[in-house]
Amino acid sequence: MTARIAVFGCKSTTTFLIEAIQARVPVDRVITLSPASAERAQVADYLDCAAYCADRGIDHHVVDDYTLKDPADQELIRGFDLDLGFVMGWQRLIPAAVLDTFGIGVFGMHGSADDLPIGRGRSPMNWALIEQRPHFFTNLFRYDPGVDSGDVLDTLGFSIQPADTAETMHYKNSLAMKTLIYRNLDALLAGDVTLHKQRDAKPTYYPKRSPADSQIDFEQDLASIEALVRAVAHPFNGAFTFVDGKRLTIWRAATFETDLVPFGFEDQPWGTIVEVFQTGKFLIKCRGGLLLVHEYEGDATPAVGQRCVPVGLEQGKFERNADGYHDLPAPPG
Repeated sequence: MTARIAVFGCKSTTTFLIEAIQARVPVDRVITLSPASAERAQVADYLDCAAYCADRGIDHHVVDDYTLKDPADQELIRGFDLDLGFVMGWQRLIPAAVLDTFGIGVFGMHGSADDLPIGRGRSPMNWALIEQRPHFFTNLFRYDPGVDSGDVLDTLGFSIQPADTAETMHYKNSLAMKTLIYRNLDALLAGDVTLHKQRDAKPTYYPKRSPADSQIDFEQDLASIEALVRAVAHPFNGAFTFVDGKRLTIWRAATFETDLVPFGFEDQPWGTIVEVFQTGKFLIKCRGGLLLVHEYEGDATPAVGQRCVPVGLEQGKFERNADGYHDLPAPPG
């Protein structure tokens, strides 16, 4: 008997995975989230997968409860008689009542800069960029009801390059997931896989990030500010600041020069716009050098001498561990 396959997800990465699986075997059902629920949950890069599936004749089920705890949804999923599930673009735990309906299991991916169980939790790719890590490990693991605690089937690591952004990290992670599924698909379909426990280390967890956490803190150094811009670029909400009380979102920026060549701006306070070029691109004085802003939008019109002044910025909101990173021993609440 051929295994019946489901995909859980509600993002553009979900459709990438559907197409990858469909290239090898049929996807029997897609379980996705309604637009209204996605808006309430502030799902970044949300995609109406129901419309996508309808256009391609793929059976699908739309839920309003992102947690999948609704008994009616659970009963419907049980009735789909599914064997194997894949998760991509579904940023919530899947309860045991749903997982137990799959004969082979539900498999998803979670990655971190130090490999599981280090770096469980939320927004691991964003955090890897923010922390200026050199590499990332994507794990294909079988879901259990815990927070990224399931047994691992396979792992693939990739580098994080200086020009990588949230967008390119999504591309790399999607390719990693596709590669992991392809090299394990025959065994998965046969229900004959060898899983291994996550390595023997005390688990750590990254905290949830919200759009408000993307405000730039100009007390930080130049490299940290540039890293934040890359980490929350598309498909996320973008890094932002306030100029003359008006919000300015910065989509792309890069180190222009260090303090070794100050260009006469050495006495300017951090967060000051020190030059605006004919193209509209501009320089911000930062601790350690100059940031060139390439792409931005908002109500503010940058001008020389303006200051980027914080509004409601929670400085030091995220705790750090002994290594200076943000993954902590306690799981997120």
